[in-house]
Amino acid sequence: MNKDIIAGKWTQLKGKAQARWGDLTDDDFDVAEGNAEYLAGKLQERYGWERDRAQQEVRDFEKTLN
Repeated sequence: MNKDIIAGKWTQLKGKAQARWGDLTDDDFDVAEGNAEYLAGKLQERYGWERDRAQQEVRDFEKTLN
């Protein structure tokens, strides 16, 4: 699933993302609106992960949506 599809279906996917990353707030997800880079940045901030790990988490999440 590409980034355009994620952005287009963000409202439906937001619940799945919230279940996976419970430390992120509704506001975080509303601002992200499917933006993978922003989401990875928030994961870094909230979980203290390195950039590579946060980006991998987002990629892994994208793969579960196929």
